[in-house]
Amino acid sequence: MIQVVLPAHLRTLARVDGDVKLEVQGEATQRSVLDALETKYPMLQGAIRDHVTQQRRPYIRFFACSEDLSHQSPDAPLPDQVVAGTEPFFIVGAIAGG
Repeated sequence: MIQVVLPAHLRTLARVDGDVKLEVQGEATQRSVLDALETKYPMLQGAIRDHVTQQRRPYIRFFACSEDLSHQSPDAPLPDQVVAGTEPFFIVGAIAGG
């Protein structure tokens, strides 16, 4: 099981309290985790990735094992600790401004 930590606004949209646990079929990648998340919580479709391009939305970032994975290929394997369920996969809403 992969543990996913969502920001508050996405937890509210998905109507969940706390972290989400997902079964991912095949290799665990950003794409497969997001596919499983959107399948289990269809109201999140389009909130994290663009509907058409499937690219990460601006101001959404991905982290795991103290690393920013946001600019890695969506098909790159996630760290072993995330796959083993000992470390979470974080989806973070970034903030900008001045």
